[in-house]
Amino acid sequence: MSATRHHLNRSDSGETTIEPGRIMELGLGFWGSKTLLSAVELGVFTELASGPCARDELTSRLGLHPRSAGDFLDTLVSLGMLSREDGTYSNTPETGLFLDRDKPSYIGGFLEMANARLYPFWGRLTEGLQTGEQQNEARTGEDFFGKLYADPERLGQFLHAMTGLSVGAAHAIAAKFPFDGHSSVLDLGCAEGGLLVTLAQTHPHLTAVGFDLPPVQDPFERYVGSFGLQDRVKFVAGDFFAGPLPSADVITLGHILHDWNLEEKKQILSNAYDALAPGGAVIVFESIIDDERTENAFGLLMSLNMLIETQGGFDYTGADCQGWMREIGFSDTYVEHLAGPDSMVVGIK
Repeated sequence: MSATRHHLNRSDSGETTIEPGRIMELGLGFWGSKTLLSAVELGVFTELASGPCARDELTSRLGLHPRSAGDFLDTLVSLGMLSREDGTYSNTPETGLFLDRDKPSYIGGFLEMANARLYPFWGRLTEGLQTGEQQNEARTGEDFFGKLYADPERLGQFLHAMTGLSVGAAHAIAAKFPFDGHSSVLDLGCAEGGLLVTLAQTHPHLTAVGFDLPPVQDPFERYVGSFGLQDRVKFVAGDFFAGPLPSADVITLGHILHDWNLEEKKQILSNAYDALAPGGAVIVFESIIDDERTENAFGLLMSLNMLIETQGGFDYTGADCQGWMREIGFSDTYVEHLAGPDSMVVGIK
């Protein structure tokens, strides 16, 4: 690693000097980001899933121009996204698991969306910071989510991307939350049911309901059915603002609450509280910002993404969410880290 990557360095005389390396690295961070996103778009990691490949052969398979193919592939090596040995390239353990489109652990769907949509929209972040207004399709009068839910193929891809985004948190919740004392789970904004499949597989005594808008039902039932869990994991169509919600011992909200403004957040939590059995729990999980707002950069960046994507959404600290829960009536709350930038805030009724 180059010494210029550090903002402090010691000279030969022992004096501490200040260097611009970290500023430059962050300021040009979009170079590495776009390289990875283009690699996902091109299917680099799926192509290498069958085994190592020499540069010229991989260049041909991917349809790359030879001028920069070597720089592109070697950049991925330097970024830790590929390995290279004796002139052949291969996936790393992480990219082989999470960026091969043919694996159920694929998280690239979310990155595909980031490449196609979020990357250009983030180019208008300054305008969003100055106006407080969305910078996505809404800027030109389009309704991205309305169009998305009207297109079954695109909706299916989006829902699968949401599954990939939550896979790490889902396994952590299944391991860390005491489901032995509960028999039923309701997942609000369930997408295709990835969380509920993980919970049902881990805890065979659980029955589960996925709750989402009507167009989600077919993708949900196909996904759940592919695991043979259709007898224990059902779908109910509805609007979690309208209420009343189906009752359950545990209600989960994954990467949902940050989409909404404060009043809407509290309304969703209140509706969930009303639907809980006595002694039941609400589990809110997403990239919860640390209480000091200095460590979870991903959570803070996700909150800026809510500025780009939503009318009033924002991310929040664990203490924020606990305060809303206590205001609504939850008797006990706690925060627990899950995986990566994700944590859960649990409220007990």
